[in-house]
Amino acid sequence: MKKNIGESSRKIVTFLLFAVCRLRTVVAFAPVQSEQQHFSFHSATTTRTGRDSQAISGTSSIPSDSYDVLVVGSGIGGLSCAAMLSYYGYSVAVLESHYAPGGAAHGFKIRKKDIGDFTFDTGPSFFSGLNSDFPSKDSNPLRTILDVLEEPVECVPYTTFGLKFPEGDFVHTPGFGRKGGAIDKMDGNEGLQAWERLMENMKPLAAAVDALPTAALRGDIATAATVAPYLTKFATLNPLENLKLIKPFQNILNNSGISKPSFTQNWLDLLCFCLSGLKADGTITAEMAMMMGEFYDEDAVMDCPLGGAKGIVDALVRGTTKHGGEIFLSSHVDEIVIHNGKATGVRLRKGGRVINANKAVVSNLSVWDLFSSDIINDKSAFPSEFIKERVSTPVGKSFMHLHVGFRATREELEQLQAHYMYIDDWAKGIDGEDNAVLVSIPSVHDTTLAPEGYGVLHAYTPATEDYARWEGLERKSNEYKVLKEERSQYLWKVLEKILPDIRQRAIISQAGFWIPGCEFCQLRQFQAATQNARKNAQAPIANVSIDMAF
Repeated sequence: MKKNIGESSRKIVTFLLFAVCRLRTVVAFAPVQSEQQHFSFHSATTTRTGRDSQAISGTSSIPSDSYDVLVVGSGIGGLSCAAMLSYYGYSVAVLESHYAPGGAAHGFKIRKKDIGDFTFDTGPSFFSGLNSDFPSKDSNPLRTILDVLEEPVECVPYTTFGLKFPEGDFVHTPGFGRKGGAIDKMDGNEGLQAWERLMENMKPLAAAVDALPTAALRGDIATAATVAPYLTKFATLNPLENLKLIKPFQNILNNSGISKPSFTQNWLDLLCFCLSGLKADGTITAEMAMMMGEFYDEDAVMDCPLGGAKGIVDALVRGTTKHGGEIFLSSHVDEIVIHNGKATGVRLRKGGRVINANKAVVSNLSVWDLFSSDIINDKSAFPSEFIKERVSTPVGKSFMHLHVGFRATREELEQLQAHYMYIDDWAKGIDGEDNAVLVSIPSVHDTTLAPEGYGVLHAYTPATEDYARWEGLERKSNEYKVLKEERSQYLWKVLEKILPDIRQRAIISQAGFWIPGCEFCQLRQFQAATQNARKNAQAPIANVSIDMAF
């Protein structure tokens, strides 16, 4: 029995490393702006990104010859890694290919003559647990990092978002599954009782997730040391219950009596898909054990970061630079140098300069870009099965995007929800094309994103756009532009269900499709079948870490 309990705990610790409180990032297209400038971050007071040069120190600084750790890529994962390493005294350099930090979360601005600037998010827009005005949870790794760095992200809390489903329009609240809520209205007393059983079944699983702070979890043997202080608390929990954490969430739904088909099943499939890219039968329970509380606890709130997702990026940039870490933009890495089976540094594209890494190189590239390209100069250092397994990781579909700046009074914006989830027909499948759409209207809560009398929104299809029709198209070609306009029409139609006259209100609109080689993401295609790539963030070679932070 002891052996089984130990094996259960080992598996749970391993899966929690990748599963709990991830940030679901959306792969984005390259926004078109006027002049392009490049800057390096060397100031703890940096508060703006990309071309907002007034807040960024000069461009003459260049990387030193060596650092303890080199981080390739400045997405939220890379910046979190760099910030914590610099906090603990390591010399760190982040090497970012583009002119703005943040990866898919960088955000961008469009200036409309005689009106002003419109700020858009390209990636994640749905957050919880970031607001420093509320107690933090140990199961939220990003909040843990921000708290350690003493870099709070200013947020506006809110509790509702909109649902536009075939059954009708709903306002989602923490009471969604209570008497008088949507579950009660659509699935009746039987559905309500099943929901109550689900919440009860999730309680011990949520307790198991909370028992092990994600900051204590690692991807190597040192997990034994960092997790040890918390094992006493974890061991008091039922090991058989804990083992459910690594099983599909659908198992919990089945045991709770959630009917298929039903409104409740459809909703939870959609929620899982939005969080993990997979429906309930492909999403592990550990993730939902944490996230269900974020939606349905009595005091559950969502967070709207002021300034958009770049507010998070800016906080991580400040947290990195104030402890001596450095961030170099427009510094494309052509090669990760492997010497005698050990990662020793990187070679930059500009001038072919080599920067040495004394302790490690952390890669934020996708598994496909890392192992299917020439960026690693000596792949023989990796076991062939290791490479084969990761390159064969299934990839899913991509995203259509539509960013709109539109006329709206403050009173009109306050009548809207900050987020909407739309489904045309459950029978098409949540992952069916031209079916699901997510809409973010951050101007509902954040007045800084657009001039007075205007708002911004971002509509996108959540990894349901077939990549095949786009493959091989040049981004600047007329074919690409025509297809982009054609494929964005569905997004416009969905927006008209929220704002019927949105086309007349719009003064800025920009459609896009994420395409390989896009300006802000070096990823190839959105990874839907995520579990294969999360088996181990530590590559089987000295000094190389594959950063799988989400």
